[in-house]
Amino acid sequence: MKTTIIAITSAVAAMTLSNCTSPAGPDTQRGIATGGLLGAGAGAIIGHQSGRTAEGALLGAAVGGTAGGLYGNARDQERRGY
Repeated sequence: MKTTIIAITSAVAAMTLSNCTSPAGPDTQRGIATGGLLGAGAGAIIGHQSGRTAEGALLGAAVGGTAGGLYGNARDQERRGY
């Protein structure tokens, strides 16, 4: 279990930090980070119920990060007047 938590934390941190150098706006970056963290937590809880905590957390982080990034990008574009 400890190895799983370390792997999940490392994966989420890598995804979050890899987006800090992109030309995306601040809301996009914040959305990716927040969505990834919330998605990882929700995925871990749901995955734990089926005995696949790590897989659930990784899938949740990917889906949450994507959804958060899309939402944040829309806010950035709205702010810029696109």
